[in-house]
Amino acid sequence: MIHITLPDGSIRSFEENLTVLDVAKDISEGFARNVISAKFNDITVETSTLLTTDGSLTLYTWKDDAGKKAFWHSSSHVLAQALEELFPGVKLSIGPAIDNGFYYDVDLGDQVISDKDFKRIEDKMIEIARGKHDFTIKSVSKADALSKYTKEENTYKVELIENLTDGEITFCDHSSFTDLCRGGHIPNTGIIKAVKILSVAGAYWRGDENNTQLTRVYGISFPKQKELTEYLILLEEAKKRDHRKLGKQLELFTFSKKVGQGLPLWLPKGAALRSRLEDFLKKAQQKAGYEMVITPHIGQKELYITSGHYEKYGADSFQTIKTPKDGEEFLLKPMNCPHHCEIYNAKPFSYKELPKRFAEFGTVYRYEQSGELHGLTRVRGFTQDDAHIFCTPDQLNEEFQNVIDLVLYVFGSLGFENFSTQVSVRDPKNLEKYIGASDVWDKAEQAIINAAEAKGLNYVIETGEAAFYGPKLDFMVKDALGRQWQLGTIQVDYNLPERFDLTYKGADNELHRPVMIHRAPFGSMERFVAILLEHTGGNFPLWLMPEQVIILSISEKYEKYARKVLNSLENNEIRALVDNRNETMGKKIRDAEMQKVPYMIIVGEQEELDGTISVRKHGGDDLGTISVESFTSIIEEEIKKTLKEF
Repeated sequence: MIHITLPDGSIRSFEENLTVLDVAKDISEGFARNVISAKFNDITVETSTLLTTDGSLTLYTWKDDAGKKAFWHSSSHVLAQALEELFPGVKLSIGPAIDNGFYYDVDLGDQVISDKDFKRIEDKMIEIARGKHDFTIKSVSKADALSKYTKEENTYKVELIENLTDGEITFCDHSSFTDLCRGGHIPNTGIIKAVKILSVAGAYWRGDENNTQLTRVYGISFPKQKELTEYLILLEEAKKRDHRKLGKQLELFTFSKKVGQGLPLWLPKGAALRSRLEDFLKKAQQKAGYEMVITPHIGQKELYITSGHYEKYGADSFQTIKTPKDGEEFLLKPMNCPHHCEIYNAKPFSYKELPKRFAEFGTVYRYEQSGELHGLTRVRGFTQDDAHIFCTPDQLNEEFQNVIDLVLYVFGSLGFENFSTQVSVRDPKNLEKYIGASDVWDKAEQAIINAAEAKGLNYVIETGEAAFYGPKLDFMVKDALGRQWQLGTIQVDYNLPERFDLTYKGADNELHRPVMIHRAPFGSMERFVAILLEHTGGNFPLWLMPEQVIILSISEKYEKYARKVLNSLENNEIRALVDNRNETMGKKIRDAEMQKVPYMIIVGEQEELDGTISVRKHGGDDLGTISVESFTSIIEEEIKKTLKEF
């Protein structure tokens, strides 16, 4: 007998020689028809996989993330076959599933794929899919695998195989197509009903700029045409909300080739927005007992060797800055934490003085490859809303919970109501990625879980997602389009205090190590603004808008009255401006709408006579003619609704 444990803890017993699908059918025939992938003892398997030992089994449908991954991975095989048939001589490299869809990197030689080819690639994929070809996995010796791809002169697959262990190499077959693959496929191609090729881009082999540039073909697929149609509508909305487009339209930021790739320039309106975000967090931090510090943009190489950052970032990031002094080298700082450790080290502390909470809007630098850069979401220089808390082990739980409260306050005030959390822990199979002893990691991971449970957070544990120096609690936010973003992180660190020899004098008069909490509710100012832009479509909460009101005078005669209204609003701390351009009123209103100014005030003869204003809300709602005092109250009430109390 074979005993299979299901996710709910129940155990089902079977005779030998059963497949994953047999287990699904034993649960329910209807359920089995929807099962497309599975995990057995933490290994992704097919529904046709033979189960020969006792173990834990999780079954996936299209509704599960793991099911989608198998679906899209399988679709990448179909894409590869289509490309081979349409572009003879193409050499395949890799084709994984991604968060939304899949891609395949190919060497086309002298051939080119453009958007004109998308339709025929889609048609070919659907033609292949309709054949209902089974995906089958077979083991292949290293010699045979090398022989196949050497004959085909595919250096990419040969390189991949050379790095694999004999006995662990598998091919995946469907139709007349074979590909090197570890597994994780849907039962057959017939499940793929709708396909869309989204884009093509350049991609260096293995992400190395020194290697051959391949063509990356992006696509997405669905089990129903209706789902593809809905996705494409969502995609169109996402294009409208693209922060790069809105950032230009609203005059928030720009980039310059002369300044350098991935180095954003904040324009006056963007700088005002960013400054307001900083002030908002500074005010909350002050209430929570944080002290602001400022650190340099560079540090000696030895600082980052001590912290471990040089080992992790040194080879693949910005090179050292050499000074006229022999042997003296500096680095652009990749993180603020080493500097804050040295601030803590500036004087001795007793347990009575802890916790110490040092906060900084500190700019850091990391060399991202040009192909990875994307607007404000992936840059080479970015400002973290960084803070580091140094506390005793007894204070850790309370401090961690207080940081959770701060993050929730930030989300609530900025309209991010839909979020989940994940506890990111080490990958036990890849321990060389991390620094520090295992018992220290165990303590840190448990501390985060305890705090998350105390706050009643709905969390999942993600293995392998920890920072190299410690585990973390990540906040995963869903935006207005249902897309998930990682925003806000809190980390527990026992390692840097050890590396920097940080101490405090305890009640026993002995020296002890503090625990360090890293936290950044925004994450980085650049990425946060990008996500907020796309979430709101540029319609920021009223308290955050760089310009809350624009005053439009019907003609030059009423510019003096417009100025009087402006002064009155400014006296009530309402951010307003006057549009005195020699343009038609229609043009001024259209421009104000494009700039997404929340309120338009129109003044003319009647308004001046009555001492009133005509108010129009962004989007077209007419609030009628009211007094400046009444309008001020409207603004104040709206701000109160969105800006939470901390």
